Amino acid sequence: MFSRKYISNLNIISIMKVLVGSKNPVKIDAAMEAFSSYFKDIEVEGIEVGSSVPDQPVDEETFEGAEHRAKVLKKLDDKAKIGASFFVGIEGGVINIYSKWFGIGVACIMDNKGNIGFGTSPMFELWTGAVEKVLEGIELGDVMAEVTGDAQIKRKGGAVGFLTDGVVERKDLYVSALKLALIPFLKEDLYSKKV
Repeated sequence: MFSRKYISNLNIISIMKVLVGSKNPVKIDAAMEAFSSYFKDIEVEGIEVGSSVPDQPVDEETFEGAEHRAKVLKKLDDKAKIGASFFVGIEGGVINIYSKWFGIGVACIMDNKGNIGFGTSPMFELWTGAVEKVLEGIELGDVMAEVTGDAQIKRKGGAVGFLTDGVVERKDLYVSALKLALIPFLKEDLYSKKV
């Protein structure tokens, strides 16, 4: 758990509010689980915001989309005086590494002072047929809906849930990414130093 000193620095009186840039229940539940690992008395609210990147982000677009969502939430919070402590952008994308294509989740967390942390999920390899479609701009969720016959798969276990027979779910990936994105806030003394 964070020290009381750190919590008081965030101006938290009783309940910490976390805004997530999506209404997708998988992303909201992942944020609740990840933040609950470090904080008590949190409230997570999903607000639909755009990512500024294609529906199927590729490579760095996935990071850009996650960061954009967090920044938009902070601006909304500043304008509406919601009083949130953290703003969360989560983006699912594909990335090319070692001549292979992988599905990846990227989380960007911004605090109310504008500090940012990034985290990524474990990656999973995509098959050639899926890669061809996503590189044409078709969302992986839509590819999976076609494969599984479940139009709501991205609001459930996602591609990774299907591919692992439910052993790893989409939410699991996002929880990992979010926990890692919190590192700069956990170790603020290390990450705030100028090199």
